[in-house]
Amino acid sequence: MKKKFLKITGITLLILLAIIILVPLFLQGKIEEIIKTKVNNSINATLDFEDADLSLLKSFPYANVGLSELSLVNKAPFEGDTLFASSQIELSMSIKELFKSADEPIVIKTLNIDGAKLHIKADAEGNANYDIAKESEESTTSTADEASGNFTLNMDSYAITNSEVIYEDLGSGMRLDITEMNHSGTGDLSLEKSELKTLTDALVSFEMDSTQYLNKNKINLDALIGIDLNQSKYSFLENKALVNQLPLVFDGFVKVNEENQEVDISFKTPSSDFKNFLAVIPEAYAANIENVETTGNFEVNGEFKGVVDDDHIPAFKIAINSENASFKYPDLPKSVRNVFIDTEINNETGITEDTYVNINRLSFLIDQDQFNLNAKIRELMGNTKVNAHMDGRINLANISQAYPVPEDFDLKGILNADITTAFDMASLERKQYQNTKTTGKASLSGFEYASEELKNPVAINNAAVSFNPNTVTLDSFNGKTGNTDFAAKGTLTNLLGFMFNDENIEGNFTLSSNQFALNDFMMEDEASETESEPVEGEDASTSEERIRIPSFLDCTIEASANTVVYDNLNLKNVKGTLVIKDETATVKNLTSDLFGGTLGVSGSVSTKKEASTFDMDLGMTNFNIGESFAGLELFKVLTPLATALNGKLNSDIKIAGNLKDDFTPNLATVSGNLLAELLSPTVDTQKAPLVSALDSKLNFLNTKEINLNGLKTALTFDNGTVKVKPFTLKYKDININVNGSHTFDRQMQYSATLDVPAKYLGAEVTQLIAQLNDNSVGEVTVPVTANIGGSFTDPSVSTDLTSSVKTLTSKLVEMQKQKLVNQGKDKVKDLLSDAFKKDESDTTATKSTGVKDAIGNILGGKKDSTATDSAKTKTEDGVKDAAKSILGGLLKKKKKDSVN
Repeated sequence: MKKKFLKITGITLLILLAIIILVPLFLQGKIEEIIKTKVNNSINATLDFEDADLSLLKSFPYANVGLSELSLVNKAPFEGDTLFASSQIELSMSIKELFKSADEPIVIKTLNIDGAKLHIKADAEGNANYDIAKESEESTTSTADEASGNFTLNMDSYAITNSEVIYEDLGSGMRLDITEMNHSGTGDLSLEKSELKTLTDALVSFEMDSTQYLNKNKINLDALIGIDLNQSKYSFLENKALVNQLPLVFDGFVKVNEENQEVDISFKTPSSDFKNFLAVIPEAYAANIENVETTGNFEVNGEFKGVVDDDHIPAFKIAINSENASFKYPDLPKSVRNVFIDTEINNETGITEDTYVNINRLSFLIDQDQFNLNAKIRELMGNTKVNAHMDGRINLANISQAYPVPEDFDLKGILNADITTAFDMASLERKQYQNTKTTGKASLSGFEYASEELKNPVAINNAAVSFNPNTVTLDSFNGKTGNTDFAAKGTLTNLLGFMFNDENIEGNFTLSSNQFALNDFMMEDEASETESEPVEGEDASTSEERIRIPSFLDCTIEASANTVVYDNLNLKNVKGTLVIKDETATVKNLTSDLFGGTLGVSGSVSTKKEASTFDMDLGMTNFNIGESFAGLELFKVLTPLATALNGKLNSDIKIAGNLKDDFTPNLATVSGNLLAELLSPTVDTQKAPLVSALDSKLNFLNTKEINLNGLKTALTFDNGTVKVKPFTLKYKDININVNGSHTFDRQMQYSATLDVPAKYLGAEVTQLIAQLNDNSVGEVTVPVTANIGGSFTDPSVSTDLTSSVKTLTSKLVEMQKQKLVNQGKDKVKDLLSDAFKKDESDTTATKSTGVKDAIGNILGGKKDSTATDSAKTKTEDGVKDAAKSILGGLLKKKKKDSVN
């Protein structure tokens, strides 16, 4: 009997185990269908999840349903927005709930949500993305009853972990972020009256109309909530909250009605210790407050009472008070004394726009420095109106001596202020600054400030500002950073717009400096660090730093400086007008002493695009050629003779391109044109390989004697190539015509054509010319072309001297032939003349015969013909021999020269 019982029991357990294992396999698909069908049929959104897992063991005796990677995505008017998402959701329920149809309600016992994000959004038209319930043809009551019957929350507990809630109202500019939220609750929610024990911790951020009121402030809440489902009333029974480290206790209730919600909540600090005030400050600024010595009180009391509907919020009153308090941190030498705080934040009507703040008194004392503030702020949620006054003196160095500010908050200086202001935000937004009334003065002296955003600390010796109803006058501003000193004064027309409305600073200033070094304003540009490759032609070593023109500046500056240091240049007596707007600096009529001459500049520089750009017109007068070519990298690549020339230079340059991060031109992108005139120039052949190469190829040319004085040349440059407009040089009575181009990497393609008179081609040519006995032959010229290639430092020169001499020889032969022909013609004329004279005394017949014989002797006579041909042949042979002698002599001399 016992064995039979054990056998039955074993079989039963096996059957139960098989059921527990197999049932989830059969029902899992059904669970997915039930959940998706129930939810998607009742909402105007799409619910989806990657996987649904059913287990009968995990929450035994209840069934456990797990949903992974769940999302709830909106349809129009928030098409594609994710209202809710969660990495994991687990529900437990009775096993019998698994066998219900899709139309029957399901009772849930526990709910756990992990890694959730709820993003609630309302647009400017009042549409809310959480309003996703489908409208039914039946009455609202029946629809609500039916919807409530789909799922029944008969839960014992629930938990939400590692989650985030965002509420965003685009119409009012309000945003609430609750991050790192962990919330749990236990209680029997199936009862009509029950108590729910909840624990909550999170970080809260709150922004209203671009103003950040809370920034990841830590919130802890331990609340016991009484729930009355019949009255839809939720009462706060035993409740404690911690805002940062400020403790609060509160009680009251929230009642949900069909048309509105009733709110009646009061709260207060459980003690009046002044440490409560320090606890309100973010924890990073108020560490170890338990060790702070305090005197005096700090109390917060408040209440919210009224209804919440489409038009109203609860009326509220929050009072913050402290009288003659003090505090001292144990590790700091100074204390803060005579602290008075009397502030009210109220709304008496329940209309949002009627919220107001009264700062009746806010004052404190550090050493002998006292600061006072009072203000009235009306219509806080509407057209905010401010009336405020502040006065006092603060030694900024004492702040870090009395309060644990961050280590990099190392301020020095004395601040004095006595300012009264009255303005409204609507006038600021419309730029109706005439409606503002700000008067008073503020000054700062001995101020020092260092920041990671600045290359060098800034020291302000003194700064004074006067406030008038329409303008702000900068009476003085003197300081130094790095090697740069500056002094400025001027007027601002929209300081309030800059401070409150994110507008540009507009104004007119005069700026003077003894030395202004651009390198002192080099800042690290984070965007540059992420670039994988430097811009073509840019020095990779400078890619992490970039000078930026501030985008918020919109001003005109009349500037003057004794010295401006730019790269390796020192510009003296700099004067000009600088217009800064839209990240672009436009220079007008800037003049400077540079390289012994005068520089004039007009144009613009912009840092708005990914690569900084410039577009300039430069006028240079009486520049020292050697200094300018040595100091300007651009000049070094514009001419092959840059390092060899001395003298003076006048030039006009139009140039545009990109700037490297150190504000020097990126030569690979430069384009423009140049017109230059050389004054009393000389050439140092030791520094000019090109000149030496020409000398070695043309022995009749002494490049030191080439006349460059007054030379005017024009060139254009683009895409790394410099093209020279043809120009002519003069060497004695030789004209040298030059044209060609070279690249920015100093590779040349030039030709120089020399019109060389015959007399320069050696003694043999001179003798041949003498034999011709014709002075005009000495004026004959022959073109000799020198082709120049290679680089600036290693040029190659080739000439057509051989062919030129052959050309000269042919020319001389032709001249000799022509001379012989002319001589023959003259002899014929002489013979004919003699014949006619002789026959005048003879008879007619005899005369006729004598003329014929004379013509025959001239044209056909063997003796005269032979003599003529012999002379011609002898002359031609002489010319050829002379040409050979010339070439031989020249080539022999070259060979000899090359050997030497």
